[in-house]
Amino acid sequence: MTDEANLKSTERKIMTSVPAKLPFLCAVMIFLMILSLPGALAQEGLGRGRITGTVVDEQGNPIEGVSIVMENVYKTKLNGTSNKKGHFAISGMGTGTWLLTATRDGYAPHSQPLEVRQLRRNEPVKITMKSLTGTEAFLSDNEAMDMFNQAEALIKAEKYPEALNIYNSMLEKHPDIYQTHLNIGYCYMKQGIPDKAKQEFATVLEKIKEKHGDLQKDKATALGALSSLGTLYLQEGDFEKSQEYFTQSLELSPEDAPAAYNVGEIFFSNQKLDEALKYFDLATRIDANWALPYLKLAYVYLNKLEYAKSVENFNKFIELNPDNPEVPNIKKTIETIEKLKKCS
Repeated sequence: MTDEANLKSTERKIMTSVPAKLPFLCAVMIFLMILSLPGALAQEGLGRGRITGTVVDEQGNPIEGVSIVMENVYKTKLNGTSNKKGHFAISGMGTGTWLLTATRDGYAPHSQPLEVRQLRRNEPVKITMKSLTGTEAFLSDNEAMDMFNQAEALIKAEKYPEALNIYNSMLEKHPDIYQTHLNIGYCYMKQGIPDKAKQEFATVLEKIKEKHGDLQKDKATALGALSSLGTLYLQEGDFEKSQEYFTQSLELSPEDAPAAYNVGEIFFSNQKLDEALKYFDLATRIDANWALPYLKLAYVYLNKLEYAKSVENFNKFIELNPDNPEVPNIKKTIETIEKLKKCS
């Protein structure tokens, strides 16, 4: 066969083989395009668009360290941070709507949509951020919240000195969060340092009055301070001061069964039986399922030689708390009372 014939034969082989391979090559190309598609979508919206701006507070003062995030509908994010003069600049955006979000500890978050263009200059943005105070500032401070959680964990582990250090650091950063004094007082109380504990609890009450003018405006915190002060004075045997704080607690929250019980306990310790009877009875009316006030009522009636009422309250205590280790002794006391009733 001549060279020309060989050439034509080779060309025929190539031409006949190409159509058979085309579907395979197309499939490979389509597969490769599909693989590259997510990556392409992830870059959607990127371009040469640029925005600049300034972040200020409500008085017009620049705010440094504000985190600026630009995000588009494809969840593409670009970040920036304001400098000492409050200025920031972010580049690389494509044309379209972007959401600007500005955040910084101590300030309320700020968000606004922006229309970004690549082929012309975008107008500078002025962001005014509202400063937070008090509880809002504390709750927005991630570092302070972490410290609070650490201190709570330390208290559960009964590591009171370590918790105290954290609470004091928190108070330095957020001095207007007067509730921290309650936690500090509790740490001193658990460490057996009553004078410092009293000072902290008293500070809580003063701060509530300064801020709200009335303890009722922050009843939960006030009750914690009042009850703690009453307990501390009771432990020291100062019944008059203890009664003063427990009575305030009860006046603040007439539905506070423990406060009523504690006042009754003070009167009972001083053998003021009629007054003790009044407050133990109040505790049972506030919380009819709490066993302890019934036990105290039983002893009050026993001291007043009212045997039937004494037995009635002993039995109520047993009914509500049958597994109490004192129950066997109480049953013996009831037997003795029954004998006394027969002799009287």
